[in-house]
Amino acid sequence: MGLMDYLKGQFLEIIEWTDDSRDTLSWRFPDDDKEIKKGAQLIVRESQVAQFVYLGQFGDTFGPGKHSLVTDNIPILSTLKGWKYGFESPFKADIYYVTTRLFTGNKWGTSNPIMMRDADFGIVRVRAFGTFDFRITDPKLFLKEVAGSDHHFRLDEFADTMRSRIVSVFSDALATAKVPVLDLATRYSDLGDALLPLINPATQGKYGIEISSFILENASVPPEVEKAIDQRSSMSAIGNLNDYVKFQMAQGMAAGGAGAGGTAAELAVGFGVAQEMMKSGQFSMNPAAPPIPASAAAPATVVTDVLAPAQVAQMLGVTEGDVIASIEGGDLKAKKIGTQYRITKAALDEFLAN
Repeated sequence: MGLMDYLKGQFLEIIEWTDDSRDTLSWRFPDDDKEIKKGAQLIVRESQVAQFVYLGQFGDTFGPGKHSLVTDNIPILSTLKGWKYGFESPFKADIYYVTTRLFTGNKWGTSNPIMMRDADFGIVRVRAFGTFDFRITDPKLFLKEVAGSDHHFRLDEFADTMRSRIVSVFSDALATAKVPVLDLATRYSDLGDALLPLINPATQGKYGIEISSFILENASVPPEVEKAIDQRSSMSAIGNLNDYVKFQMAQGMAAGGAGAGGTAAELAVGFGVAQEMMKSGQFSMNPAAPPIPASAAAPATVVTDVLAPAQVAQMLGVTEGDVIASIEGGDLKAKKIGTQYRITKAALDEFLAN
């Protein structure tokens, strides 16, 4: 082998990467300890970017095309190497090829529940998972923050590296958007698109990647929150509590007084009987009044004059929360003593009559 052939073997004249895989994000060109000669050809294919790195510092970036490596094409590298008179002698540098095509169907998920503040339910623990599509938009930032100096960075390594980061970005976006748990648990298809404007600035600014599609496939909350959501949904379907109680009463009377509706109807009748007894002197709410002889008094059910919301709820076959909601909505009159509501017989009688 002649001297020219020997020298030719020591220099890189053609630099290219033929990507035959579908899971490679970045790939470092193996220089085999060879130097790059002036005029060497750098070939970058579609969906590729070539990034020069010299002694840990980023040099010039090349997009798709065929590039001759001369002084005019590598101004950053020329500055880093301190070439006063341009690129004349061979040099060594790392060359990374970065794939810029869209990578689809990548899974994400919370390994542990994330905490979120909700206006309706307070602090809630949420588990979530889904998929996302992404592409690399800033090769320098991606190499620095994600791939590092890995000579062949694949999609499975990316998933391991980015899973917790994507969840963190998702959590921050949820907190910023103040998405209610009710929406999070029921409106999967809309949430991904709604969160994208909040997710992308973070992923692009921190990691050099753009999320083109973010899909929430499932979000689960603790059983007690699920139960509360179901109750809230039921109340939305019921609408006005007053109308609901009337409906229960009608059902109870039609069924012959059975069930919660029957209890409500019997309660209304009981109040009517008690009123008649009070008018006739057979029943008195005054504890100082003399007792009525057993022979003169007809058997009667004792009716309490002041009731707590829980007692009313039990009588009407609804939840205590429903009764309180009716009080706060102005449908049922009550007096607040300290932190507790108290409902008089007259107020409840009026409520049932309306």
